[in-house]
Amino acid sequence: MACSIATHTPLLVVRPPRRSSFPPSTCSLLVENPDRRGNYGKSPSGRKKISRECRAMVQQTEQGPSAAYAKEMERLSAKESLLLALFRSPYLEGRWNFEWFGSGSPGLFAAKFLFERFPQAVANLSKLDVVIKDGYANISASVKLLNSIESGFIISTRLTVEGPLRMKGEYIEGILEYPKFNEASIPQQLRGALDQAASTMQQLPVPIRDAVAGGLKVPLGGTFERLFMISYLDEEILIIRDTAGAPEVLRRLDPGPSQTAQL
Repeated sequence: MACSIATHTPLLVVRPPRRSSFPPSTCSLLVENPDRRGNYGKSPSGRKKISRECRAMVQQTEQGPSAAYAKEMERLSAKESLLLALFRSPYLEGRWNFEWFGSGSPGLFAAKFLFERFPQAVANLSKLDVVIKDGYANISASVKLLNSIESGFIISTRLTVEGPLRMKGEYIEGILEYPKFNEASIPQQLRGALDQAASTMQQLPVPIRDAVAGGLKVPLGGTFERLFMISYLDEEILIIRDTAGAPEVLRRLDPGPSQTAQL
């Protein structure tokens, strides 16, 4: 509500803008000049006569709910972009070797699966690596028996983004590979038994023989899963941490994307 104060200096009266959903609004600046006697003239309606009126555009400084929502979505999108950048990075794909892994690692799961079936006195873990490609990770563990018989177990894992900071690995399938023999290093006392097993294998029907040669598949869909995050990634090193913060350190085995481009 505009009011006038009888002074000898020009009076500035600001009318508040009408509420509107649009950002720009207008306000009226009413300047009243007194006459030489210091009196103000009045219009017939009873209101003081205005000698000069000007209008100015005023930009609203108060932001509505839609602006706050857009700002919050922009902030979340920036965080998710950082995570997706690691998940979709070309450095992530390739063959990696486990240098260090924790208790919840799928590599340890594969190693335990093998050692539960073979005595540790005659078996040693010869290889533990992972191949990451197109959102899937295949973890393979190999055990060598008596330095002559090698058997492996492969875990197929689906990788998905789980929240702004975490990723999830879901175990889909496990494959127990058919043992491979190195005839030159097989002890003499075991060669007779291995030759008999190989002969029996050849007498099996072709579908069964092919199934055994391809490995024994163990469905794991929905049975095991784990949450983790990528804390470091470059051309040679990958560091993963589980929900407890325990690290898993992997080293690249194949050439990285930049090395392949140089070749």
